[in-house]
Amino acid sequence: MASEAVRDQNNRNEGENRDPGFCGKLMNKVVEFPRKLKKLGQDDPRRIVHSLKVGLAVLLVSLLYYFQPLYDGLGATAMWAVLTVVVVFEFSVGATLGRGLNRILATFLAGALGFGVHHLANLSGETAHPILIGVFVFLLAASVTFLRFFPRLKARYDYGLLIFILTFCLISVSGYRDEEILEMAHKRVSTILIGAFTAVFVCVLICPVWAGDDLHNSVANNIEKLGSFLEGFGDEYFKVVGNTESNKALLQGYSSVLNSKQSEESQANFARWEPRHGKFRYRHPWKHYLKIGTLTRQCAYRIDTLNGYLNSEIQTPLNIQSNKVQELCMKMSSESGKALKELAWALKTMTKPCSAASCHITKSRAAANNLKSLLKTSAALLGSEGIHLLDIVPAITVASLLSDVVSYAEQIEKSIHELSSFSHVQFKSAEPTKTLQPCNSSASSTNDNVPHLVITIHKLPSQQEIGSKQGAAN
Repeated sequence: MASEAVRDQNNRNEGENRDPGFCGKLMNKVVEFPRKLKKLGQDDPRRIVHSLKVGLAVLLVSLLYYFQPLYDGLGATAMWAVLTVVVVFEFSVGATLGRGLNRILATFLAGALGFGVHHLANLSGETAHPILIGVFVFLLAASVTFLRFFPRLKARYDYGLLIFILTFCLISVSGYRDEEILEMAHKRVSTILIGAFTAVFVCVLICPVWAGDDLHNSVANNIEKLGSFLEGFGDEYFKVVGNTESNKALLQGYSSVLNSKQSEESQANFARWEPRHGKFRYRHPWKHYLKIGTLTRQCAYRIDTLNGYLNSEIQTPLNIQSNKVQELCMKMSSESGKALKELAWALKTMTKPCSAASCHITKSRAAANNLKSLLKTSAALLGSEGIHLLDIVPAITVASLLSDVVSYAEQIEKSIHELSSFSHVQFKSAEPTKTLQPCNSSASSTNDNVPHLVITIHKLPSQQEIGSKQGAAN
C-alpha cells in the first residue's frame, strides 16, 4: 500500500511538471487575456472612454459612405476621412490637435505645391513633363526628409513633414496620368479636413484628456514619491528601535521616476498644442516642467543609490549607528522628505510654496553642514570607540548622498518658485498658518516643558485710598 501511494504521488508530480503543450499554453493565454483586459481598464478608466470615442468618430465619418448625397459629392475619396480619423485620433487633446493640424497644414501646402508643379510641367512640353516632375519629387522628398532630423522640427512637426512628402508625391505623380488633378486634390483635401475636424471635436467635447494636466500631476507625484522614500529611509537603514516591521516594499515607488523623461517630454510637446483650459492659461510655461522633472530624476538617481544600501549585505556597525552620524543622517533624510512633500503639494494645488518647505530645507541644510564639520574631525570620531575607517565608509557614503539630495531639494524649491513667479501662471498665495514653528535647527520642536514666568498685575490704588490709609496710620 505504501508503494502504491508513493507511485501515485510520483505520477501526480510528473503530471504537474509535464509540459502543457501547445493547446495547454493556448488555453492559459485565452483564460488570462480577460484578466489583463480588466486590469488595463482598472489602471486607467480613461482608456475605455478613449476607445469608445475613437469608435464614435470612425462611425461619424463612415456616414460619408452610407448617405448617397455625400458619397456622390466625394466618391471613393471619402475613405481618406476614415483614414484621417484613425491616424489623427490620439489619447490626449494636445496629441490629437498636433497631429490634426500637422495633417491639415501639410495637406494644404503639399496639395498647392503639387498642383503648381503639375501646371509648370504642362507648360514645359510633353517631353520635359516627366523629367521636371521627377526632379521636383526628388528634391522635395530629399530636403524635407533631411529637415526631419532637426530635433525641434522632429518633436513638433515630424508627422506633418511625413504627410507633406506623401501628399505631394500622390498629387504630382498621379497627375501625370490623371488630367482632373484639381478635382482630385480638392476632394482629398476636403475629406482630410472632415476627418481631422471630426476627430478634434469628438476628442475635445467628450471627456477630454489634457496632456497638460497629466504632465502637471505627473511631475508633482514624482516629487511626492521621492519625499515618501526619504521619510522612511532613515528608520529602515539605521534599524531604529521600535520600527519592527520593514517597509522596503513601500519605498520602491521612486523607481518609476527614473524612466519618466520620455513621457514628460512627449506630454510637454502635446501640451503646447492645447488651448487654455482649467487653471492653465494660454502659453503656459510647459518647458519649465521639464526643468523640474530633470532635477527630480537627478535626485531619484541618488535615491536609487541609497536604496542599494538597504539591500546591501555591508551594513553600518551598531556602534557607529548610535553616534552623531546616525542622528544627522536621519534628520537630513526626514527633513528633506518633508520638504519635497510640501513642494509636491504646492505644485499640485498650484499654491506658492509656503514657509514650511523652506523651514524643512533649512533644517536639512543645517544638519548637512553639521555632519560635514563632524566628519572633518574624523580622528576624534574613530579614536573614541576604536573604529576602523573601512567600517564607517558606508555611513559616510550615505551621508554624502543625502547631502546631494538636500542640494537637489533646494534646486527643486527654487524652480517651483520660478514657475509661480511667471506673469501668465495662476498660483494662489499660501494661506497663513496659525502657528509659526521656528526654522532654527537647534530649536526644540515642542515648548511644553519650557518654564513660564507668570506676572500678576493688580489694580493700582487711587489718591483718596492712599490718603485715607496714611490718616489711619497716623
